[in-house]
Amino acid sequence: MNANGNHLARLQAVTDAALAHLELDELLPELLLRIKSILDVDTCAILLLDEASDELVARAAVGIEEEVEQGVRIPVGGGFAGRIAAERRPIVLTNVDHAHVLNPILYEKGIKTLLGVPLIVRDTVIGVLHVGTLFHHRFRPEDVQLLALVGERVALAVERAQLHQETRWLDELKLNFVAVASHELRTPATSVYGALTTLRARELEPDVRAALEEMAWKEADRMRRLIEQLLDLSRLDARSVQVRPEPIVLRRVLEQVIEEDGGDVALDVEPNLVVVADPLVIERVVSNLLANARSHGRPPVRISGKQQNRHLRIAVEDAGAGVPKGLQPRLFETFERGTAGEGTGLGLAISKAYAVAHAGNLIHVPTERGARFELILPVGYPVLDETR
Repeated sequence: MNANGNHLARLQAVTDAALAHLELDELLPELLLRIKSILDVDTCAILLLDEASDELVARAAVGIEEEVEQGVRIPVGGGFAGRIAAERRPIVLTNVDHAHVLNPILYEKGIKTLLGVPLIVRDTVIGVLHVGTLFHHRFRPEDVQLLALVGERVALAVERAQLHQETRWLDELKLNFVAVASHELRTPATSVYGALTTLRARELEPDVRAALEEMAWKEADRMRRLIEQLLDLSRLDARSVQVRPEPIVLRRVLEQVIEEDGGDVALDVEPNLVVVADPLVIERVVSNLLANARSHGRPPVRISGKQQNRHLRIAVEDAGAGVPKGLQPRLFETFERGTAGEGTGLGLAISKAYAVAHAGNLIHVPTERGARFELILPVGYPVLDETR
């Protein structure tokens, strides 16, 4: 392996590839081919960090394509790649056969020696780049230095591609937002206008008048709910929501949410449980979950709440068909409306964002029957309501 060539020319080859592509799926294979050629190695792979799971996910590979095909995931801190990410430094495995690695493909491919470097942008690890040989090889200090320099270029290229993807996604989101908002508001607005026009223009039988007034009220309430959701979404996107935890009697807050929703919901919460949480977050999330249960589930609908390990857990569940498996990975995405295309596709996304703003989470819990969602919020210690 010749490491004495012109480093500048070698790095320029990587930089040229980085500047030529904006799409990540096009960029990574091109980078790997050039890195493999520069270092004269048999395998080359890039794993990118999944922040949600704190795992490295294989995104592109040459000579070890099975990493990507099998969706290899390595926890940060574990195995070869995980150590590189956790320790934020290059690591050389001179003998893979006698080393601790989590990815069995490295053994199966017969890789003998590995060299890996972290991909770091603005002091944040975003992934790992590693190369390998099918024979025992001694990587020299200049090889390590060269791959580290290459890793810097790769990290910047990956960040650039990710920003490009995010920008495209935001543009699509804005277009989708306008289209959905316009459509969803137009339908109830047209119904309200038509009902009020008829009421003003004609003498009607009392029962007909009552039906038109009821329809106008329901459609106006539908518009009100949608406008509230759109305002919530804009505030959450702008990070302008302020969480204000305070002592609350949980059952009273949930009873009020159920009453405003229309009742007919079973409630299982200790009557004297007081927790420290933001009532607005609970109201927004639970009301959205109830609306979701009524639209997509079946009665009975049940709400339960308890304090567990300094976390408040509120569950909303129904007895419907449940969430289709194909929809579950996209369940909390904005404007995701499922196979039936019903609703605005905002309720669950807004609920999740409110939970995260409270340093908590909203999760879907698969069950044998129906749909179950759990709101998890960090709270202070539970106390008893002495006024009851």
